[in-house]
Amino acid sequence: MQATLNGLRIVEFAGIGPGPFCGMMFADMGADVILIERASPNANAVSDGVVSGARAKSITDRGKRSIALDLKRPEDIEIALKIIETSDALIEGFRPGVMEKLGLGPEECLKRNERLIYGRMTGWGQTGPLAHSAGHDPNYLGVSGSLWAGGRKGRAPISPLTLAGDVGGGSMILAWGIMCALREVARTGKGTTIDAAITDGSAYLSTLLWMMQGIGEDGTRPGDTWVDGAAPWHETYECLDGAFVAVCAIEPKFYKLFIELIGLENEPSLKDQWDSKSWAQAREIVAGVFATKTQAEWDALLGGTDACCAPVLQMRSAPDHPHNAARGTFGEIGGVVQPMPAPIIGGARAKPRAVPSLSEHRETILSELGIPS
Repeated sequence: MQATLNGLRIVEFAGIGPGPFCGMMFADMGADVILIERASPNANAVSDGVVSGARAKSITDRGKRSIALDLKRPEDIEIALKIIETSDALIEGFRPGVMEKLGLGPEECLKRNERLIYGRMTGWGQTGPLAHSAGHDPNYLGVSGSLWAGGRKGRAPISPLTLAGDVGGGSMILAWGIMCALREVARTGKGTTIDAAITDGSAYLSTLLWMMQGIGEDGTRPGDTWVDGAAPWHETYECLDGAFVAVCAIEPKFYKLFIELIGLENEPSLKDQWDSKSWAQAREIVAGVFATKTQAEWDALLGGTDACCAPVLQMRSAPDHPHNAARGTFGEIGGVVQPMPAPIIGGARAKPRAVPSLSEHRETILSELGIPS
């Protein structure tokens, strides 16, 4: 399983957020990912919730080979180009024009390696009026329309940080683009560039929501429809102990089981699942019921049934949940608990390698390129 992408080489220019995560995905599956890093940490950069330099916790660098270069020096630019000559794909996440100024833009790199897939990862994309503006995950989600569905009545729209934007609309879409381009390179022998914008990607990922919007399942304020929490059967409820459970009993048979198990099968406001006029009253009643038991008690009653209810676990406790433990969803590398690669392929889950120290593989990489260290 570790060798699924054996023989594939990716060169990644160190950055933050979606680029490193994309590189990690390839490294997890066995690709040789050469990480070109700064010789000294960027004081303004934050990676995986920690200031750059806290290498033990830079989970997204796991399994990569590290070489530190000063891209202001011509000789180090040449080393970078030599690495690019031997690579199948490149990942960079700078603002448009930065790589061109360094002499490492697509035109120069494709001259050196005509089979190269040049992957560009940005928030706004390479073109458009916002292309050169700063931004972060919620900004991109907001413009794409994807953030709206994270609203609730009386609460502003919000989304779990990085998931839908940086990782979903960014890393995953870039990885998908690289895999598609690899197929084209195999057919034509010609490389290409990929313009992966988080705004585009998050809009693409929200296709199902756009389908709902097309049939009128959208409101003018958060909490207007069942999609954003108006319905009592699609909501997160607080339990007696202050913990939460997530409910999403959409299908009629699941809804019927849900109200039966929580003891409200005879409640008039819950009789007609799709009667939106009764939803506000029903939500108050359901909330009151969930407040009578702890999360563990509700999980014992509802967990593993077709009532579509699950505990909302803190990240620190998620690895210990029996389902996650049984599947090996989380593991520990170098004393740091972290998610393991997905999906499972051929019945086996890939086993990630450790995070490299800064420029740990410099001599090896230079030797492979025939450059004296």
